[in-house]
Amino acid sequence: MLQRLGFPDARRHPALVTGIGIDALGSGVFIPVSVLYFLVTTDAGKTRVGLAMSLAAVMAVPFVLVAGGLVDRFGAKRIILAGNLIQAVAFVGYVFADTFWAIVAVETLAALGQSAFWSAYSNLVAASTEPGEREVWFGFLGALRNVGFAIGGLAAGAVVMIGTDRAFHALVLANAVSYLFAFAALTRVPAGGPVPRDAGVARPGWGMVLRDHPYLVLVTTNAAYALSTVSLNIAMPVYAIDVLRLPGWVSGALFTVNTIMVGLGQGLVVRRMSGHRRFRIIVLAFGMYAAGFLVLAASGTLPRAAAVAGVLVAVGIYTFGEMLGGPPLSASSVEAAPEELRGRYLAAYQLSWVVAGIVAPALYLTLLDHDRFSVWGALILIATVGASLVQSLGHRLPAVSARVTAA
Repeated sequence: MLQRLGFPDARRHPALVTGIGIDALGSGVFIPVSVLYFLVTTDAGKTRVGLAMSLAAVMAVPFVLVAGGLVDRFGAKRIILAGNLIQAVAFVGYVFADTFWAIVAVETLAALGQSAFWSAYSNLVAASTEPGEREVWFGFLGALRNVGFAIGGLAAGAVVMIGTDRAFHALVLANAVSYLFAFAALTRVPAGGPVPRDAGVARPGWGMVLRDHPYLVLVTTNAAYALSTVSLNIAMPVYAIDVLRLPGWVSGALFTVNTIMVGLGQGLVVRRMSGHRRFRIIVLAFGMYAAGFLVLAASGTLPRAAAVAGVLVAVGIYTFGEMLGGPPLSASSVEAAPEELRGRYLAAYQLSWVVAGIVAPALYLTLLDHDRFSVWGALILIATVGASLVQSLGHRLPAVSARVTAA
C-alpha cells in the first residue's frame, strides 16, 4: 500500500518509523490544546500564559545551537533519545504547574526537549538513509508525522469536549508516556552514532558554519519556507473565522484538507520530482505558496459561500507548495553539510524554524488586525524572496542543484 502512494518500504527502518510515528501521535494529542491546557487548569489567564510560553520559547533558542555541537560529539541517536526523556519529564511536570513561574519552567523544559529532538532528527534520518533516497524518506516521515498529528488531534478534541482538569491532566500524562514509548523504539535504531575522526585532530567548530555563505543562504531560504508554512497554523484560521466570519467548521476543514493531501499525496509528489533539479522544485514550491496566498486574499472580496470555497481551494494550493518544498530542502540541508559537522550545520538550519515560530505570530496577527489583505501581501513577498534566494543557489551549492532521485 505504501509503495502505491510513492512511499518507501517502512520495513527497512522499522524502529525509526515506529519511534517517529509514536512521537507524532503524542505531539498531535497536545499541540491543539497547548494554550488551552493552562487556561483550564490554572488561574494564570491569557496574558500571563502567553507571556510564559513566549519566555520559554526565547530561552530555548540558544540550546538549538548547543544541541548541534552535542550531536557532532555524541551522535544524533543519543541526543534524540535525550530529547524524548526530557519531554517525558516535562509533561509529567505539567500536572503540577499552577503558577506563572512553574508554567515557565515546564514550558522551557519541554522546549529544550523539542530543540534536542529537532536538532538530531534530520541527522538521524540522514545517517539511516543513503543519498538518492532522502527526499523519499523525508517526505514519508513528514507525512507520517502529519497523520499522527491528525489522529492525536481527534483525541485532543475529545478532551476539550469533556473539559475537566482531570481530563487535561490525563492528556498530558498520556503524552509523557508516548515519549517513553518513542524512546524505547528509537533505542533500536542502528545508525546515528558520532562520526569517527582521527585521534589528535581537532574538529572544526561554528566558525566553519558561519563562513559557509552558500549554506547560510540556504538557511535563509528555509526561513522563508518556514514563515510560509506556519501560516496554516497562525494566519489562516484567524483570517477565516475572525476576519471573514466564516462558519467555525472551516477552521478544522483547513487542517483536514492539508492532512489528507499530505498523507495521501506526499509520496506521489516526490516520485514526480524525480529527475528534476532540487532548486527548480523549490522555486515551484514558493510559486505555489504565493498562488495560495493570492487566492486567500481574493477570497476576502467574495460573498460568504464563495469565500468558503476560495479558502479551501487556497489551502489545497498551499499544501502543494508544502509538499514540493519540504523534502528537497531537507535533503539539501543534509547533503550540503560536511558529515563531521552535520550537527552544527543542521542546528543552524533548524534555527530558521525556531525564528519563524517566534516572528510569525506577532507579525501575522498584527497585519490581520490592520486589514484583511496585508498579511497575504507580506507572505507573497516572503515567498518571492525565498524563490529568488534558492534560484541564486542553483550554481553555488551542488546539493541544491542536484537532481531528485526518488529511489
